Amino acid sequence: MKKRLTLILFLVMGSLQQAWAAESYDVVIYGGTSAGVTAAVQVSRMGKTVLLIGPDRHLGGLSSGGLGKTDSGNKAVIGGVSREFYQRLKRHYDKNQAWTQQKKEDFPGYDKGADAIWRFEPKVAEMVFEQMIEEAKIPVIREERLDLKDGVTLEKGRIVSIHMESGKTFQAKMFIDATYEGDLMAKAGVSYTLGREANAKYKETLNGVQPAQAKYHQFIKAVDPYRVPGDKSSGLLPGVQAADAGKEGEGDKRIQAYCFRMCLTDAEENRRPFPKPEGYEELRYELLLRNFEAGDHRIPWLPGSMPNRKTDTNNKRAISLDNIGMNYDYPEAGYSKREQIIKEHETYQKGLMWTLVNHPRVPKEVRDEIGRWGLAKDEFVSNGNWPHQLYIREARRMVGDYVLTEHDCRRKLKASDPVGLGSYTMDSHHTQRYVDAGGQVRNEGDVEVSPGGAYLISYRAIVPKREEVGNLLVPVCISASHIAYGSIRMEPVFMILGQSAATGAVMAIEKGVRIQDVPYAKLRERLLKDGQVLDLPEKIKPETLVPVSKLEGVVVDDENAEYEGGWKISRAAANFVETGYRHDRNEGKGEKTAAFIVELKEAGKYDVRITYPANTNRASNVPVTIHHRGGQTTVKVNQKVNDSEEFGFISLGVFEFEKGATKVVISNKDTNGHVTVDAVQWLKK
Repeated sequence: MKKRLTLILFLVMGSLQQAWAAESYDVVIYGGTSAGVTAAVQVSRMGKTVLLIGPDRHLGGLSSGGLGKTDSGNKAVIGGVSREFYQRLKRHYDKNQAWTQQKKEDFPGYDKGADAIWRFEPKVAEMVFEQMIEEAKIPVIREERLDLKDGVTLEKGRIVSIHMESGKTFQAKMFIDATYEGDLMAKAGVSYTLGREANAKYKETLNGVQPAQAKYHQFIKAVDPYRVPGDKSSGLLPGVQAADAGKEGEGDKRIQAYCFRMCLTDAEENRRPFPKPEGYEELRYELLLRNFEAGDHRIPWLPGSMPNRKTDTNNKRAISLDNIGMNYDYPEAGYSKREQIIKEHETYQKGLMWTLVNHPRVPKEVRDEIGRWGLAKDEFVSNGNWPHQLYIREARRMVGDYVLTEHDCRRKLKASDPVGLGSYTMDSHHTQRYVDAGGQVRNEGDVEVSPGGAYLISYRAIVPKREEVGNLLVPVCISASHIAYGSIRMEPVFMILGQSAATGAVMAIEKGVRIQDVPYAKLRERLLKDGQVLDLPEKIKPETLVPVSKLEGVVVDDENAEYEGGWKISRAAANFVETGYRHDRNEGKGEKTAAFIVELKEAGKYDVRITYPANTNRASNVPVTIHHRGGQTTVKVNQKVNDSEEFGFISLGVFEFEKGATKVVISNKDTNGHVTVDAVQWLKK
């Protein structure tokens, strides 16, 4: 009997030891984001063992969590596994059976001849990510979170193992932190930062507090911020901070706002009305209601069209989906606190949508328009049709030996060791809502400035400092300043950097070196072999900025025009008047106008001319209305081409004008592509 008990005890202990033993791999990736998936696929394709651990149930992060309208910039610089993802999506949508609510020919984001598609449904993105993982036979552990207290074991500057809340331990030769929060990076003792650096730190112009840049998604009417209007003693309304905005260009720890990217539909059989959330508080939306009552009746959202009559709906206007100022604690918080913050964002946004549809103080035209939309019943079915991923636009950012800044984005600095390219606008959402000197509520933090083209991302920006950790790569919370990160933080770029990080990890294993010592020449060779784009496109030329003072006649630049609707500033084209131009994002057709107003000193005949950066994605039927002595004349302009010899100015015709004020108005009504505006010129005949 004693021998039998001993044998049983031996077998039990052996089983426990096996259960407690750490699983070991060549590479362990923490984070099931899009970057985590591409990194895992690349490791597998290079013949190494890999484990993907996801704190969440779903794969793909934001790319499968509602962000179906890809913020891509120059699509030509998206290569490798990242582009493969969008190509796989295209092959799915090439099939007629993929289109259940509309014909593919009727969807403006579908191009039969293109190799990829850049707008897609969340459920399709998740399906493609799962297929890629399954094909590569990659083991995935879901809903396992890093122990935030004792989650990392380090020896001699290397991570030996990571430990989960469940008690599981995983060992690897190399680790990749592909989370939006950077938890593994932080717990490994890697240097990082939060919030906005002062402009002075890296000699930037767009970092830190930016009240002067806060032109978009701004209050255009005076709105009182106090619970009892005009009574400071009554206290501020929810969401408004007591402090002032701060000094222009100074640093702070504020984080740009988060929101959920909602997948909505107007297809009645697939539409679920917006629910009134538990814990709804009407006072939370008092600013919204006062803003409507002040006269701003614009619809406060940006519903980008997706296949099958769905949307990727984003923030727009002064009060919208962004829960401004409510995320400051998120990056460093524990899991319980983060869950509270996520839930608060969900409650706020659900309450916002319910209010917009149901509250009698919302203008009827707004209620009617938003009311015809609802949550898509066939999306996020395990989460009540609500996105399972909050848009963590920014959290921790590593501080490595190379910090990408505004100078990299503008190509004033060009890294010698690129592992990918970015090209999107330097884009920060608002970080705070405050009371200005006049006692009115204002938003601050929004910056939208184009870098003017693609730029290089250094390998040193995805690895820790040489003296810190030698076997960790960080392709999401990379080493970048706040404003540079605003351009880098796009899903295609994260996927690009995930693949490059995985390649570096495998090469470090094969060569037996620290991640910082991987020979770049060999890394570059392999990345190019696997389809990555590492060189600036040849078409990128030095910008030609023509000042108004150098042009004949009377010229009004886009900077001085008056706008209705949300026009986006850009510098992506090589040539333009003054500092840039604007475009309508190919959205909100019929809502947007740009009025170029001039005071003519002499009556007489004038040749009226406009300039715009032509491109094949532009509209061929842009209505331009000239107000002249005889009335109004509307000319349709084809912005796909511009055959002018004199810096892009084309004539709209010669018209008779009175002395005094007149204008030219450019509209996007019924246009069939992007509408751009740069400058209008009046030449005396």
